[in-house]
Amino acid sequence: MIRKATVVSLCMAACWAALVVACRHNDAVLSTTPHPYTLSLPDNFPPVQYDFASNPLTEEGIALGRVIFYDSKLSADSLVSCAFCHQQYAAFGHYDHALSHGVYGRIGVRTVPSIFNMIWNKAYMWDGGVINLDMQPLTPLTDHNEMGEDLPTLLLHMQADANYRKLFKAAFGTEEVTSQRMFRAVIQFVATLNSFHSKYDSVKAGNASFTPDEAAGYEVFQQNCATCHQEPLFTDGSFRNNGLPVQPALNDSGRMRITGNASDYLKFKVPSLRNIIRTEPYMHDGRFFDIFNVFDHYDHGIVQSATLDPLLKNGIPLNSAQQRQLYLFLNTLTDYQLLNDKTLADPATPQ
Repeated sequence: MIRKATVVSLCMAACWAALVVACRHNDAVLSTTPHPYTLSLPDNFPPVQYDFASNPLTEEGIALGRVIFYDSKLSADSLVSCAFCHQQYAAFGHYDHALSHGVYGRIGVRTVPSIFNMIWNKAYMWDGGVINLDMQPLTPLTDHNEMGEDLPTLLLHMQADANYRKLFKAAFGTEEVTSQRMFRAVIQFVATLNSFHSKYDSVKAGNASFTPDEAAGYEVFQQNCATCHQEPLFTDGSFRNNGLPVQPALNDSGRMRITGNASDYLKFKVPSLRNIIRTEPYMHDGRFFDIFNVFDHYDHGIVQSATLDPLLKNGIPLNSAQQRQLYLFLNTLTDYQLLNDKTLADPATPQ
């Protein structure tokens, strides 16, 4: 006959065992459950266009995306990463070549666009050829002139890497590497590349003041540039022909390549003027390395054509004093927090 004390002991032991199992289960759940991440965004910006409901931000997802973004081994020659072209000190653009450079020294046909404030965009690339941000990474990863990798090969490479399996498990609950998970992680990181901490923003918030020349330059901007480069994003997201003469070697027809519509001939996306002093070279083909060359183009270099934007029919004539003032105002759009934020830098670089 079993004693009452023995029964109590057995019950206590069973309860303790159950508690240990439950705790281990809870620990396992906690260790594989990503931690939500909330972006802090300015109140004066328009609504975000990206659908975060389909790709909620998490600390682990952003961390995975950051590793992928800086990993050159994901390219065909193991030398080109996303960050190879999108460099933090150039506001996540590429300033030292007119045209993009990729694997095996291949050269593209357009300059590298900056990729900050992407979550407010509706279309991507110079010609709007991508309209879903989640699919944007596919183009550079597989493009012959960029990273040049075969997607199935790339996924196998990542699946075989123990560190990637660990990061994917932390971000998504299992070690499985899929293209959807990879793209979503990259976009989670890109979603943190936002620019709204410039002197201009401090002035608008009432925490700083323009110098007299900067204030005069702001007036020049408002009178001549603000229709296309609308505040606070400093772009209206449209596609326009700004009167550049065609470079025969490139023969780039612009948005017409996507739409097939002759009315889109030589139209390219209006870039943001935020961080413009750090994002040279300028124009879709990087033909200008100095912002004053851009001023000169709008002053006297515009080529008339059937698709030229009507706003530029008479150019944008600016005298030397106005050009200097505009330059000084554009400097106030530089976001040094974005350029120097160590949480956005290569995680392999010693901090």
